[in-house]
Amino acid sequence: MESAYGIGELLGRFTRSMGIVNLDYQNIIMMAIGCLLIYLGIKKRYEPLLLIPIGFGAILTNVPEVGMMDTGGILRVLYDSGIKTGLFPLLIFLGIGSLTDFGPLIADPKTTFLGAAAQFGIFGTLIGALALAKVPWLGLSFTLPEAGAIAIIGGADGPTAIYTASKMAPNLLGPIAIAAYSYMALVPIIQPPIMRLLTTPEERKIKMTQLREVSRREKILFPFAVTILCALLVPSATPLIGMLMFGNLLREAGVVERLSKTAQNELINIVTIFLGISVGATLLGSQFLTPKTIAILVLGIVAFAIGTASGVLLGKVMCKLSGGRINPLIGAAGVSAVPMAARVVQREGQKANPESSLLMHAMGPNVTGVIGSAVAAGVLLSMIPH
Repeated sequence: MESAYGIGELLGRFTRSMGIVNLDYQNIIMMAIGCLLIYLGIKKRYEPLLLIPIGFGAILTNVPEVGMMDTGGILRVLYDSGIKTGLFPLLIFLGIGSLTDFGPLIADPKTTFLGAAAQFGIFGTLIGALALAKVPWLGLSFTLPEAGAIAIIGGADGPTAIYTASKMAPNLLGPIAIAAYSYMALVPIIQPPIMRLLTTPEERKIKMTQLREVSRREKILFPFAVTILCALLVPSATPLIGMLMFGNLLREAGVVERLSKTAQNELINIVTIFLGISVGATLLGSQFLTPKTIAILVLGIVAFAIGTASGVLLGKVMCKLSGGRINPLIGAAGVSAVPMAARVVQREGQKANPESSLLMHAMGPNVTGVIGSAVAAGVLLSMIPH
């Protein structure tokens, strides 16, 4: 009898430790969301490099009794060392810099204004997030740091959004990351209607002249100039800008090909895995399934739409000032989704005029958007106590 009782007690302990016994509706919903993100990454190819790790991280963190986000758990170790410190987003920026050709921006510096205009979505959303507190029946309110972190979604720059959220609103990191990367993936769906609404058929048909050739010296000097300028004006943006420009210097120097290829391939791939699964680990049902999450998703798409519209509208102004030599569609590429936004501009331009090639012209505001979103994040980090 004593032996049977001991076996029964052991079986009882095992049963109580089973995840299925402790599963609640929040865990089930979040695991389903994780599966949905993986499905979108595999089937629809929406940002698969991030959505698949994020989705799997969401599944792991919502399995009861596993404790992978508890102190000492592997996901907690990754989160604390890479997300909380800001290391992973900065290393991603290093890789992006090594993959990016800033030649189109150097060849046509006036496209900087288009990239800057697209950042209006960030500051417009900041105001919108704070304004929600003025609507009593919503019962929603965000602190100033939370509103600042949400606003960065408008830059369509996932690493910058994660970096900013980790500093200003780590409690909202999961929803902000999901919104940022989801809208980046949906660029081909979200942007074209806005672009067509704000431009005329004649404007979309404009064929731009070929860009001048940029010298190697210019490409090497560019990262130095941008880093020094940003460091002097917006010191808080220096970590992001510095890593971006360091990666670009590795690319353009021409004497460190091994380092450049490592940054472009092995390093960015490894960090992307760790960053994605760490972000997914923050998607706990008790924290994600709240009215604030819905508000963040809505504010994010509003920010993205405002950024796209601002770039296109300034493009129209520049079109008039240039005597019709600038196609206003390239303003839509001012958001930071590189190179997807530029490809959308190219596709829309060729629909209107098959002889038009806007890709390289759109890359100017597109890469400016990367710099602009990082600078905007630095401005918010400097202005807002956190």
